[in-house]
Amino acid sequence: MTVMMRLLAAIFVFLLVLPAQAQHGHDHVGGRVIQFPDTDGYLSLTCDFHMHTVFSDGEVWPSIRVQEAQRDGLDCIAITEHLEYQPHAKDIPHPDRNRAFDLAVSAAGNSGLIVLRGSEITRSLPYGHANAIFIKDANPLLTEDAEDAYEEAGAQGGFTFINHPNWGSQRKDGIARIEPEQLVLIEKGLIQGIEVVNDLTYSDEAIELALEHDLAIIGTSDIHGLVDWQYEIAQGGHRPITVVLAENRTEEAIREALLARRTVAYYLDSIIGREEHVRPLIDASLSFSTSGYSGDLSIAQIAIRNDSDAWFTLRNVSDYRFHDRANLIDVPPHQTVSFRVKTLERLEEIAIDFEVLNVITAPSEHPVITLSAPIN
Repeated sequence: MTVMMRLLAAIFVFLLVLPAQAQHGHDHVGGRVIQFPDTDGYLSLTCDFHMHTVFSDGEVWPSIRVQEAQRDGLDCIAITEHLEYQPHAKDIPHPDRNRAFDLAVSAAGNSGLIVLRGSEITRSLPYGHANAIFIKDANPLLTEDAEDAYEEAGAQGGFTFINHPNWGSQRKDGIARIEPEQLVLIEKGLIQGIEVVNDLTYSDEAIELALEHDLAIIGTSDIHGLVDWQYEIAQGGHRPITVVLAENRTEEAIREALLARRTVAYYLDSIIGREEHVRPLIDASLSFSTSGYSGDLSIAQIAIRNDSDAWFTLRNVSDYRFHDRANLIDVPPHQTVSFRVKTLERLEEIAIDFEVLNVITAPSEHPVITLSAPIN
C-alpha cells in the first residue's frame, strides 16, 4: 500500500468514527482522562481498586492494566487477582500470588502511578468475595478457613471491602445484603468498605449498607477484558472509579483516607458518596458568575462553569424562573453554560438553589446547593 493510500484510509476511518463520537451525549471534552479538582482540604485522587489479569481470570498482562490506568490519568490502582480461582493455571503456573503485582510495579516504573498490592478473597456466601488491598504478601491469605484470610489481611495492615454484593451469581434478585458472618467481620474491623458500583452495576442497597455500617463507599471497574471496549472510551465513556480525598499523593495517605471513609464513587457521570464528601467536590467543580442586565431589563445573564470531568445536571429549585429554558441545566465537563434569569427587579446579588441530580448521597437523594454571585 502506498503512502497516499494509507493516508486516504486513515482519513476514511477518522470520518467514520467522528460522527459516532459527536453524537455521544456525554462525550468528555477533555478526552479520556478522569480528573476532579482538589477540594479546600484534600487532593482528589482517582483510583481503581479492583482489576484482574491473566494471573487469575483476566484476559491481559499486568502491564496492560498499567497502561490503561496511565491513559485514564489515574493516580492509583490495585491488581487484585483471585486467590482461590485460577483458571489459567495450566498455561501460566505461578505459585506466588504476588506475581501480577510485581509485574505491574515494574511496568509502572517511575511514571508516578501508585500500584497497590492486593488480592481477591474468593468464597461462596456467606463470606462472598472481598478485596484486600495494602497487604504485604498475598500468599498467606490463601487459607482453608475464610475468616482466617480476613484475619491475615488485617494483621498485614490491609483494607478489605466487600465486592459486588449485588452480584447475580450470588444474589439472584440483585439485592445487596450483609450476612451475619460478614457483620461479625465488620464489627471486628476486618471489613471496612463495600462496592456500591462494580463494573456495569450499581446498587442502592449497597449505599444503604455503607451508611448503616459506616463502610467506605467504593466504585471499581473489576475489569477482566479491555477497559476501552468495556466502557466504550472512544465514544466518550469512562471506567468506574473511586475518588479518594487524601491529604497527599502517597500510598499511606490513600490508606488513611479509606480508613476515614473519605471516598466517592464515580460511575456513568454520577457521583455517589456521603454529603460531607460530595459537597466539597461540587464546590470545587462548579463556579457561578453574572454579566449583569441588558438595558433597563430585569433579566440577568448568568453563567455556570464546570472544571471537572463529570457531567453535572442541575435542577432549579429556587423561586426564580429562567427566561430561555426550563428548570434543568446540563453543564458539560470543562465548559461554561450561560442562561438568563427573570429576577423581577434589578438586584445587586443573586443566589439560586439547585438540586444536583447526578450526585447521589442516598437512594433517590440528591444534595441541594446554593450558587451566588454579585450582579455588576
